[in-house]
Amino acid sequence: MSGGSNQKTLFQTWGVSVSQNKDPTPAYEDEDDDLMVVAVYEAERSLQLDNAKCFHSSAKVWIYPTNYPIREYQLKISEAALFQNTLVCLPTGLGKTFIASVVMYNFYRWYPSGKIVFMAPTKPLVAQQIEACYKVMGIPQAHMAELTGSTAAKQRQEVWRSKRVFFLTPQVMVNDLSRDTCPAQQVKCVVIDEAHKALGNHAYCQVIKLLGSQTLQFRILALSATPGGDTKSVQSVISNLLISHIELRSEDSPDIRAHSHQRNVEKVVVPLGEALSAYQTCYLQVLEKFMSRLVQNRVMGHKDLRTLTKYQLILARDQFRKNPPSHLKGSQQGMLEGDFALCISLYHGYELLMQMGLRSLFFYIQGIMDGSREMSRAKNELQRTPTFMDFYKEMGTMFMKPSAGPDEPFIYSHPKLEKLEEVVLQHFRLWAESPQEVSTRVMIFSSFRESVQEIAAMLNRHAPLIRVMTFMGQASAGKGVKGFTQKEQLEVVHKFRQGGFNTLVSTCVGEEGLDIGEVDLIVCFDAQRNPIRLVQRMGRTGRKRRGRIVVILAEGREERTYNQSQSNKRSVYKSITGNKNGFHMYPNSPRMLPEGLYPKLHKMHITCGQFDHQENSRRSVRGRRSHTESRFVSYIIDLNVMILFLLQPYFFNYVISCP
Repeated sequence: MSGGSNQKTLFQTWGVSVSQNKDPTPAYEDEDDDLMVVAVYEAERSLQLDNAKCFHSSAKVWIYPTNYPIREYQLKISEAALFQNTLVCLPTGLGKTFIASVVMYNFYRWYPSGKIVFMAPTKPLVAQQIEACYKVMGIPQAHMAELTGSTAAKQRQEVWRSKRVFFLTPQVMVNDLSRDTCPAQQVKCVVIDEAHKALGNHAYCQVIKLLGSQTLQFRILALSATPGGDTKSVQSVISNLLISHIELRSEDSPDIRAHSHQRNVEKVVVPLGEALSAYQTCYLQVLEKFMSRLVQNRVMGHKDLRTLTKYQLILARDQFRKNPPSHLKGSQQGMLEGDFALCISLYHGYELLMQMGLRSLFFYIQGIMDGSREMSRAKNELQRTPTFMDFYKEMGTMFMKPSAGPDEPFIYSHPKLEKLEEVVLQHFRLWAESPQEVSTRVMIFSSFRESVQEIAAMLNRHAPLIRVMTFMGQASAGKGVKGFTQKEQLEVVHKFRQGGFNTLVSTCVGEEGLDIGEVDLIVCFDAQRNPIRLVQRMGRTGRKRRGRIVVILAEGREERTYNQSQSNKRSVYKSITGNKNGFHMYPNSPRMLPEGLYPKLHKMHITCGQFDHQENSRRSVRGRRSHTESRFVSYIIDLNVMILFLLQPYFFNYVISCP
């Protein structure tokens, strides 16, 4: 190599400068660090490969692992995602993380100095994905890093400089891009988990905007169990994430059926019963008092209180704020603003009563009356309403006494609870009588924490047949049920997977991608208008054997909500598969490879070592040594791959062992 050559060395490709100082640096005690540097430098000099040759050599093929059974839909989707910004919609448990691992690994190979980013909405999901990706493609742990908001700024810069594959939440990515801690120009592949969240000003949207302001030369892979709640939401996700291609599969897709087990969905509609109907009438009388003031002042039309929704009230309030009636004075407008706030709060309570029962309503109202919800005007108005106070005191006598013991009768605050208890007991009893040699597990979803606690208390009376644990998000509201830290969430998941408990009662935090393990029965205790949540819940069963989903609905509004949700889901899937509504795809998806270069599929068995959960913490302590070893391992792996490609005409079957 002549002195005037413009060739880039491998170290330059990696963005690493090699010191020409032959004297040992006294700041570091380990002489083998310098030996590693010399070994890599001498090997690199002997190869005399420039950056272009390196890139072209590795990019002649894209690698697909054979150490897992080959599924044609995964192979097809992986290939599409390499060359276009792709939204992948697959039911839970059918390999979204596998596809992401394949795509990440190939960009990791193609761009020796590039950065690969995997984003998930919560820290527990982030931690889970590192191990999952390693087990598929074996990217060395020395090259991977989990970044959290607690990492010091100086340390973060070093991590971004020395590592190549990053797992983090979008909020962390936004912060690092805003502070120029993340080298945006080096980012070559961005994977977005739970991509349906990319709406409005969500952190996912901010990440893509910040990256796009500096470079558009990066691939986007968006993952979700379902594309969105309606066609408008789907278009927003497409636009916000620069999606140019969609790969959609459902349980009914022909190439999916062979790899998924049957999931039986049962809809059970429960009548309200006389007792709950009487409480409904009483509560509506309270609502009527405050709603009538809005109607009299002509800021709300006459509505049937039984069918009115909280959302309709919010829309009416927004309209009132934009165009207040001219006949109202400023003080009157303030009073009506307070009435809107009170009615919206009371309608939330009404939804709790109808979906969850009297107990959930009581603890919600208690938060208003004891001041923990900081709604002083609502508290004062309600205290001056005798009908309400009589109703509130009656609920207090029922639910303020100490928890009932196993021999005391349980107060079923909603008829749905009795049906839930019946379904779960029947499942465990039938399983115990069957010849099944494996144990069974049940997961129950309810949107509200008070309801989760109530369900757990009801089922705990049937121990040891039913062994219950609860699972909730982090936030704690007022004096209500305390949330779980992310560490506690992971501990609950671990215990449930290990079989210490056989029933998990969860809020919506259990719907997202945490690996809960195999579940035979899913019970949904409520219905949501957005079909995304039901799709995510259903994905928790039917992975390894036949699954059952029971949706328990209150007669009336909740049943109608469920039916509308299913209709929305069918409409979205039909629109995507038939492009009926003409989604506007991003037209400028980068090719990410030089013109004329068309990588060929190369199937390869990849043997991965045991994942070391302490690896990251050890390496952060070892400092420069870990960085040097990381570069050395990277060089050896890339060198092995290049040699194998050169020998392709002679060798067709080989194994790469990943450290």
